[in-house]
Amino acid sequence: MANHKSALKRIRSNEKKRVLNRYQHKTTRNAIKALRLSTDKSDAYSKLAGVISMIDKLAKKNIIHNNKASNLKSKLTKHVSAM
Repeated sequence: MANHKSALKRIRSNEKKRVLNRYQHKTTRNAIKALRLSTDKSDAYSKLAGVISMIDKLAKKNIIHNNKASNLKSKLTKHVSAM
């Protein structure tokens, strides 16, 4: 166990950040899954903007890599336009 006050604080803050990052990542994955399963093109287009925004936020916070974000956005856009 850590002995310094700053190390104890770092442990607490890391746990808070970990939980928030997991929540945001899981929420985005669920939104991507819902987008892929949608069959209505107009509904998919409306969901696409929100999902792309979520992916960009994850990449900005380094939860996912920038290249992974680009690949996800590209594949989802192709999927929606091919409907």
